[in-house]
Amino acid sequence: MKMLSFFMMILLASTCADSGKETEQAVNTNPIEVPSQNGMQRAYFASGCFWCVEEIYEGVKGVNESISGYSGGHTENPTYEDSNTGRTGHAEANEIIYDPEVVSFKTLVDVYFASQNIEQANGQGPDNGSQYRSIIFYQNDNEKKIVEAKITALTKEGYDVAAEVKPFQKFWKAEGYHQDYAKLHPTQGYIRGVSIPRFKKFATKMPQLIKESAKH
Repeated sequence: MKMLSFFMMILLASTCADSGKETEQAVNTNPIEVPSQNGMQRAYFASGCFWCVEEIYEGVKGVNESISGYSGGHTENPTYEDSNTGRTGHAEANEIIYDPEVVSFKTLVDVYFASQNIEQANGQGPDNGSQYRSIIFYQNDNEKKIVEAKITALTKEGYDVAAEVKPFQKFWKAEGYHQDYAKLHPTQGYIRGVSIPRFKKFATKMPQLIKESAKH
C-alpha cells in the first residue's frame, strides 16, 4: 500500500507539473496583431462595464468608434449571460478604432488609467466580478513597453495598479443591444448614475482630448 501511495504521489506531481507548463504557455502566448484598415488602427481594453468604456473612448478626439465585446477568456462565442457567470474567463472589453495621426496608443493608455479606479481589482465602481476586471491587451512589443512604462510610472506615484497586461488574442463583439448603449439610452438609471458621472470625472482630467460633440 505504501508503494502504491508513493507511485500515486509521483503521478500527481507529474500531472501538476504538466498543468503548470500548459498554464505558463497560455500566459506567454504571442500576441495577435490586427492590421491597420484604411489608416485606422485598433486597441483593446477592459475596464469595468463596457457601456462606460465605450462612451469614454468615443468622446476622445481621434477615436472613430468604440465597440463593446468580450476578451481575455478561454471560451468561443461568449454571450453576455455566459460572461456574467465569470466562468468563461472573459472580461467585458472594448475595441477602439482610432486614427494614429490624431491620437496615439500611448495617449489611449493614458485615457485608460485616467478614466478608472486604478487600484480596484476585479471591477470598477459598483460592478464587481472577474468579468469586470481591468485588462490592457497589447498587440506587439512596442505596445507592451508603453503599457509597462505607464504602470511603472504609476507605481512610483504610489498606486497599486490592478490592471492585468495580456497579449491580445481575440475580440468577440457583444450583442447588438449593447452597442452605443449610453448614447441611445441617456436617461437609463445606470447610465445616469454611473456612466455619465464616470465620463465627466475623466473629462475634467483630460479636457484637451474631448470632442466638442461629446461634452455633456
